[in-house]
Amino acid sequence: MTGPAARYDAVVVGGGHNGLVAAAYLARAGWSVLVLERRPVLGGAAISQQVFEGVDVRLSAYSYLVSLLPDRIVTDLDLSVTLLDRAVASYTPLVRDGAHGGLLIEREEGPATAASFHALTGGDAEFAGWQRFYGRLATLAEDLAPTLTEPLLGEAELAGRLRDRELWQDLRERPLADVVAAHLSDDVVRGIALTDGLIGTFADVHAADGLAGRCFLYHLIGNGTGRWRVPAGGMGAVSGAIATAARAAGAELVTGATVTAIETRADGVTVHWTDDDGTARAADAGFAVSGAAPAVLDELLDAAPAPRPSGSQLKVNMVLARLPRLRSGDDPHRAFSGTFHVDEAASQIDAAYAQAAAGRLPDVIPFEVYCHSLTDPTIVGGTGLHTLTLFGLHTPAELFSAYPAGTRDEAVARVVGQLDAYLAEPLLDCLARDADGRPCLQAASPLDVEASLAMPGGHIFHGDLSWPLAAEPTEAGSWGVATVHPRVVAASSGGTVRGGAVSGLGGFAAAQHLLGR
Repeated sequence: MTGPAARYDAVVVGGGHNGLVAAAYLARAGWSVLVLERRPVLGGAAISQQVFEGVDVRLSAYSYLVSLLPDRIVTDLDLSVTLLDRAVASYTPLVRDGAHGGLLIEREEGPATAASFHALTGGDAEFAGWQRFYGRLATLAEDLAPTLTEPLLGEAELAGRLRDRELWQDLRERPLADVVAAHLSDDVVRGIALTDGLIGTFADVHAADGLAGRCFLYHLIGNGTGRWRVPAGGMGAVSGAIATAARAAGAELVTGATVTAIETRADGVTVHWTDDDGTARAADAGFAVSGAAPAVLDELLDAAPAPRPSGSQLKVNMVLARLPRLRSGDDPHRAFSGTFHVDEAASQIDAAYAQAAAGRLPDVIPFEVYCHSLTDPTIVGGTGLHTLTLFGLHTPAELFSAYPAGTRDEAVARVVGQLDAYLAEPLLDCLARDADGRPCLQAASPLDVEASLAMPGGHIFHGDLSWPLAAEPTEAGSWGVATVHPRVVAASSGGTVRGGAVSGLGGFAAAQHLLGR
């Protein structure tokens, strides 16, 4: 076990995927690296775990899909990661003119998608608008994605790399709702587009503050395609591969280590932590790399705290004995194989935001569902079961503060009832049972996420996302990882300019900053 006299080139605080990426790059460059992780497992939010007693299924419990992880990082670190494409991009159950139906959007949009749009809208104009909008976004993604693994560009330099500068400026300056409405007119179709601006972000899509626009951008530019894929073996396979790369390069990875303080000096740092048994330990290093949320880093440095972030998502993990039948009559194996949107029409998103902003749990909570086992059957181990993970929008942490468990249970009851409205059989009848005979359903509010992962406010991005460019001229050419002390660099999602989602970009930027010194 590491003792007080230990000395490293870098100590990484937090063994989430970003901390592990930083550790792997630094260790491969010959640095001595120590990673300290509070929890008993590595990976942070990118983990797979057996959630239900006696049910041999490994769920991606917190983060669900991969898009922003650059191929460069996978190649550089020789990661053994397989990312699987979903055959269906999305399916949206709906009721129109009293009849149940659904909007199907294939990953590769073909005749079935065109026919589904036509059945919904009665014409071809909406599908043409959809193709135009996402065609423009594809061009923007192709141009922006390579810049994410380069030093930060200034505004003019970045704009010079873009073929569709108008769309870039629209996303930055106009409300996201207006940008979407310029291409799409149907309430349901607009809502499907708008949801990418609201994942983990409590924002008014009609405001010009850029919150929704930034979130939307990051959801559409990953690897130049914006394609969201399922990691074979679950999210833990991604973190596991990065951890393997770090260990193979010589990094020391320690779990059960709660960092309590970071002392800074002109020539380095001392990182203090306690083991699971309460033993106090410390290590000196040339640098500290923080994979922790910025608010946590402020506490460790005894610095003035920044405003506390607030998460805005309801998470529900389930295991099903069978997929439920749909009232539309569509095949549930196809409908659930992509993102299954529920009550996410633009008007429903607006109503939910207004109620949540007024301090009320929305009467109708917009949410989406993912069934990873349809793409990756290995996670259910031949049991015949299915995983189902639900992500609710516009459920900010403040709504749960007065009655945490009661409000969470009410939110779950609402989303289950909403989903049942589109099912031919109750969802609860389709749930598997754990070893004690209880339904396999586990819910987490932002406060639960905070308690489990030490993410202040339960914010899955650690705070508001940033535009992927230098905010000031002096920042151009840097990696966007500076903190209040030159010997401490950020690697976390919210602490770096281009953090967010399971991307590894924060850890990559931290390592490039240090290696380039």
